[in-house]
This record gives sequence, structure tokens and C-alpha cells, in this order.
Amino acid sequence: MTNERLRGELKKKNLRITSQRESIFSFFVEHKGEHFTPDEIYRLVSRKNSHSNISKATIYRTIQMLVEMKLLSKIDLDDGFERYELKEASGHQHHHLICTICGKVYELDEDLLDDLEKIIEERTGFKVKDHQLKIYGICQDCLADAAKQPKLKLKASKK
Repeated sequence: MTNERLRGELKKKNLRITSQRESIFSFFVEHKGEHFTPDEIYRLVSRKNSHSNISKATIYRTIQMLVEMKLLSKIDLDDGFERYELKEASGHQHHHLICTICGKVYELDEDLLDDLEKIIEERTGFKVKDHQLKIYGICQDCLADAAKQPKLKLKASKK
């Protein structure tokens, strides 16, 4: 995936192709599968492109534009922040597994809801445009750490 995807979408909307827009989109392409807040993007893109001035306002406006163009997805991982990730060109939707102990987020590439969307459309006439699925549990690392912890021995109390 290159900036050609971005350039094509910008041309369709008669918007200018700027180095800032290309830098921000390239950042997401390089970090496919990762989820960032606008402040994290600002810090990382500014550090990488220290020769160019990208303001926070430019980051926020560009992210909003990329979401509207369906190049980025806005996601809520229940950590109090709006996060963004690259949306696949195919429109394929992936899902997130969230560890309730360490907070790490894993991506599940299979779109397990395609059949459900079809059933919904057939039964209700409701046209599904998008969906997000978050599954909460405990990751393998946290399970392994918990297994290493000594078990507490409790005495039963008599009433």
C-alpha cells in the first residue's frame, strides 16, 4: 500500500496533495496494525520529519479527513482515548482482543461477522455499513504470569 491510494482519494475530492498529508498517511502505512492517538501521531511524525513543520492542528484535520475518506478507522479501545488505524483498501474489517489485565490489544484478522451482516440484511432490510468487535479476556502472557504466582491457602471459617 503506497501513497497512491491517498493521492487517488485526494484527487477524487479535488484536494491538494501535501507533504504533511503524505507524511501522516505514510506513518499509518508503516505502522499497519497499530493504534495511535492524535498526540502520539504528532509526536512520532514530528520526530521522524524534524525538517518539516507539522502542527497538531494539521494532524487533527488530516486524521479527520482520512477518516471521512475511509482511509483510517477511528476506534475506541476503552482506554479513554480516541485511536486511529489504517483501514484496509479491501474494506475488510478486523477485530480486537483486549487483555483485561495488561491492556495489550491484539488484532484478529478474520472478519467473523460477514455472515451475521448478511443475515441482518436479509431478515431486516438493514444495510450494515460498518461494525467493530472487541473481545475481552486474558492474554497468554498474563495467564502464564498468573500461573507462576504462589496460590494463597485459605482456611475455611466456622460459623
